[in-house]
Amino acid sequence: MTRARQITGTLGEQAAASKLQEAGYRILHRNYRVRGGELDIVAEHEGALVFCEVKTRTTATFGLPEEAVTITKRRRIRRLALEYLQREGRRADVLRFDVMSVHLTDGVVTDCRHLIAAF
Repeated sequence: MTRARQITGTLGEQAAASKLQEAGYRILHRNYRVRGGELDIVAEHEGALVFCEVKTRTTATFGLPEEAVTITKRRRIRRLALEYLQREGRRADVLRFDVMSVHLTDGVVTDCRHLIAAF
């Protein structure tokens, strides 16, 4: 990953975490590494354990950020979430998978949309 992409991703994740906290979410983990990948944000909100995938774009050339969460990516996130639950010894009555769609222009967040229960 190039340095520019890394910075873009970090800025997007910071914006997403801030928006979630403002909406009353309790952030449990950011960039939680499990076997086979990483969960961007793990949070709790109104009794649900929320796994939030953050996608950040600086241009519309490749489509909307949320369009990058393909069926393959969704399956992977679900598998990583199960790994997280096992590793952390957690149980949850409600699991939810959200997506945060972030647009940056010249390093500034111009749009940050929260897609609740995106998949």
